[in-house]
Amino acid sequence: MTTSHDTFLAQALADPSRTLWELDRLDAEAHLRDFIPKVWEIIEPGRRFVPGWSIDAICEHLEAVTLGQIKRLVINVPPGFMKSLTTAVLWPAWEWGPRNMPWLRYIDASYSEQLTVRDNRRMRSIMMHEIYQQRWGDRFALLAEQNAKIRFDNDKTGWKIATSVAGLGTGERGDRFIIDDPHNVKETESDAKREAALQWFSEVVPTRMNDDKSAIIVIMQRIHDRDVSGMILKSELKYDWLCLPMRYEERHRSFTSVPCKYSKAERVTRLLRESEPLPRWVTEDELQEEEKRSPLPEDYVPSFKLLHCWDRRTVEDELLWPERFSEDQLTNELEPALSAWGGDFAIAGQLQQRPAPRGGGMFKRDHFQFIEKLPEDASIAWVRGYDLASSKDDRAAKTASVKLGIHQGRVLMANVRKINGTPFEVETLVRSTAEMDGVACQISLPQDPGQAGVSQKMYLARALHGFSFYFSPESGSKEDRARPLAAQCEAGNLYLLKAPWNDSFISEACVFPNGQFKDQVDAASRAYDRAFRRRLPGNAAAPVLIGGES
Repeated sequence: MTTSHDTFLAQALADPSRTLWELDRLDAEAHLRDFIPKVWEIIEPGRRFVPGWSIDAICEHLEAVTLGQIKRLVINVPPGFMKSLTTAVLWPAWEWGPRNMPWLRYIDASYSEQLTVRDNRRMRSIMMHEIYQQRWGDRFALLAEQNAKIRFDNDKTGWKIATSVAGLGTGERGDRFIIDDPHNVKETESDAKREAALQWFSEVVPTRMNDDKSAIIVIMQRIHDRDVSGMILKSELKYDWLCLPMRYEERHRSFTSVPCKYSKAERVTRLLRESEPLPRWVTEDELQEEEKRSPLPEDYVPSFKLLHCWDRRTVEDELLWPERFSEDQLTNELEPALSAWGGDFAIAGQLQQRPAPRGGGMFKRDHFQFIEKLPEDASIAWVRGYDLASSKDDRAAKTASVKLGIHQGRVLMANVRKINGTPFEVETLVRSTAEMDGVACQISLPQDPGQAGVSQKMYLARALHGFSFYFSPESGSKEDRARPLAAQCEAGNLYLLKAPWNDSFISEACVFPNGQFKDQVDAASRAYDRAFRRRLPGNAAAPVLIGGES
């Protein structure tokens, strides 16, 4: 009796080349990673495909979307890691043909429509090539009447649209919404441009989904604390986050819910403290270390979720894809080029996927000093510096105030208060804070130019009867105003009174000036400048003129 195994063996012996061809086709249909080398020469003739485990990681997460295991995915990788090619070109071509899912509909958006049009062209070139057609050409056909660079359709109701962040409003709904670099690196410092992209992501993208099985994939390099990835992470949206920095950092290992082939799963817990602005995932070993340093509340109940560590590296600074980016190339070419204008921030964001240099920017986490108790010395010239705002929107800048003094050459930071509030709530905060600090603490307030600044000065002055206060216009950039205080911090001369506000202040300072908020640092800079000006030789507390210069 002849078995199917015998039949296959006979056919293989009769036509070995055909058998190898068929096995190649089956491999490509099973895994996206095996599909890529089969079509590589179509889009990159003359260039060798360089494999790397980072490509495997991206492919396995996209496969998880295909299999319906996940529906929301953020991938942060450095430039040059085939992110656009894999996500917006190869993956859709793989789903339509090898996976036999030609009904899927794709919206591909970037900060520039030219980039998504480029990817549409590359995808079409793959599908129209004989290599692809011989294997999967019988599964769908491109429609002649809709086969343009911006949009092409197939005869199984599938299509792919190329658009931009600014270009897509209402209209078509897709099964896959691919967002590939929603921000232009050249516009990193433009708050208006970034906010427009964030509004588009929040208000337009969710309405462009076909149904509850549709997927959103964001793939980008980090450019700012408040970019699309940053908003997803801080808002705790239910996205899996694959983050692969160029150089390995133990503190920034990447965990996702997607099982991987080469790493054991680690059980981790979500740890939230009042002093931390956001919850974070830690391993069980790390949780035990946390408990040793600072015991958790008795009513703390950890919620466990099985995640998988996707970074196979173990050595600090180990490269992500050394076959493609060598140490010599990074050290002598890429890193110097990025830092020529953007400094450490460009390397930290675009290469390391955290929009602040390791340890901090102008302020580094390791430089802050702490004290358990303030010195009892009446000669300390305390100043409460303010950065004023008047909005209840959590996304907007806050009114922040910092109490700071100079004692025996040390800069002491005693208190930070902040609020998102109306002008009346801000006025109430200013008055209550003055009463808390006492009359010995001078208040330093910024004065806006023009009539608006005069009006603000008048209503705050009415709230501060009986207290010493000083108004002055801001001069220079926030960065320039912060440099003297940053210099004291770098010298190990800035001491924070241990309190719940410490982590929030340090977190803001360590991404300054590249973070979303700069209010606390600006208030601290004002307080330090005023405290320094109040000092006279041999006397820490100089006389003060109410509402004027001393």
